[in-house]
Amino acid sequence: MKESLLVVFEMVRKEFYQIRQDKRMLAVSIVVPLIQVLVLGYAATTDIKYTTMVVCDQDRTAQSRELIEGFTTSGYFIQEYTVDRVEDLGRYIEEGDAAVALVIPPGFARDLFRRRTPQIQVILDGTDANTANILLAYATRIVTAYARPIVARYAARATGNRLQRIDAEPRVWFNPELSSSNFMVPGVVALVLMIITMTLTSLGIVKEKEIGTLEQLMVTPIKPHELILGKLIPFIIIGFVDAVIVLAVAHYWFGVPVRGSLPLLFFLSTLFILTTLGLGLFVSTVAKSQQQAMLIAQFFFFMPFIFLSGFTFPISNMPDVIRAVTYIIPLRYFLEILRGLLLKGAGFADLWFQAVMLSVIGVAVLWLSVLRFHKTLE
Repeated sequence: MKESLLVVFEMVRKEFYQIRQDKRMLAVSIVVPLIQVLVLGYAATTDIKYTTMVVCDQDRTAQSRELIEGFTTSGYFIQEYTVDRVEDLGRYIEEGDAAVALVIPPGFARDLFRRRTPQIQVILDGTDANTANILLAYATRIVTAYARPIVARYAARATGNRLQRIDAEPRVWFNPELSSSNFMVPGVVALVLMIITMTLTSLGIVKEKEIGTLEQLMVTPIKPHELILGKLIPFIIIGFVDAVIVLAVAHYWFGVPVRGSLPLLFFLSTLFILTTLGLGLFVSTVAKSQQQAMLIAQFFFFMPFIFLSGFTFPISNMPDVIRAVTYIIPLRYFLEILRGLLLKGAGFADLWFQAVMLSVIGVAVLWLSVLRFHKTLE
């Protein structure tokens, strides 16, 4: 037992020495996760701000200008263009210079004074349906906020009494600012952790194949389980270092709250890292070169995991058949764990199912990968 531990320790020391000597591997291990979480943290957002808008104000009254001001001061729209005719709006939308067009017809203020319902027109570029729906919701909210005090004022005049209203007081739990970064950045953390640990493991072992050192290790008295442990332990340690880095960036740079238990977070992260290391080990047994390892990992694991884990698209919107497939995607459970712990302050009682599923998938993946790696060594 003692001799086996010494062999594993020497293997781990050798791996760290190789990583330290290989500047590219060192950069991939430490620097790349930091860059990825910073870039993706800003890029992966559903918030839409400062959308270019073209305005056609045919009323030219204080009331129409007040409505336009409601759009431009909201932070969602910027009035870049102004036209006099409705016919001139099409060019800006078609050429992509503006995503939204606002048309205020003549008689807008007059209809307000006469207690008629004025009609305005909001034209959207529907090429991206998701963006168009969000912008439409923004525009509807602005128009409603503009109209509410006017309706209340005229209703009070008509009755001669103060208008009694029922106002809904919204309460948003877990993310009061409705910031999409609080939802997306934990997903980015999981994504970066998966890519780095799986890539490092597969490339590290395949590189041994390419330079012939793996064959040299096979003819030594080192046992297969000692070799596997010696290969995986360094990447487990690197995975924890990367987890600390990306979580620190998410909290201190992007302001994502940490409401749950950190020890529980790192314990459940261990289950996920073991799963990704197992997948990386499996890829290394299939690939014959580092280029093949990258392609296999990208097309068979990274892309399906991103699309089917709930990171990009809500799982509830998927067809039943596809939704059933998501139950074998480990990234799905780790995303639920991260968002539950960071945003909701969830405990193990809330996340036991995700922990069990990660454990089952992790053990199965590691077992199959170790079996295949044994056959490769033989």
